[in-house]
Amino acid sequence: MREQFTSELKTAMKAGDKRRVETIRMITAALKDKDIEARGQSKTVSDDDILALLQKMVKSRRESKEIYEKAGRADLATQEGDEIAIIEGFLPQPLSEADVEAAIVAAIAETGAASIKDMGKVVAALKSKYAGQVDFAKASAAVKAKLGA
Repeated sequence: MREQFTSELKTAMKAGDKRRVETIRMITAALKDKDIEARGQSKTVSDDDILALLQKMVKSRRESKEIYEKAGRADLATQEGDEIAIIEGFLPQPLSEADVEAAIVAAIAETGAASIKDMGKVVAALKSKYAGQVDFAKASAAVKAKLGA
């Protein structure tokens, strides 16, 4: 993924796309921070960690965009929306509702989950297979509903 950021940055710079250049630089800066943090724990930053970082950045921008819209700052809301679109371009396509439902059922069967106590195992199985493709807040609620019923 790192090479993808580098090549996209070069392309955006050649095209003169300032917003894209700024956003990709922001991503690489966050990635460098993650690398520095991982150095202290003597581990490497995997692609799954990068996907989680990108999802966190998108979530943060969505919250900011909502705040700006409520405050009547359309210019800043538009900027956040542009950044969201650029960052989401690096994320894998999200699964549809039906696919998420099927993945949850498969994860429950795979882990042998029988009660709400097993929810952590199911969510961990989903995260290992579908990182970057599932909104885990919604998936956790769906897993809880299935196991609690």
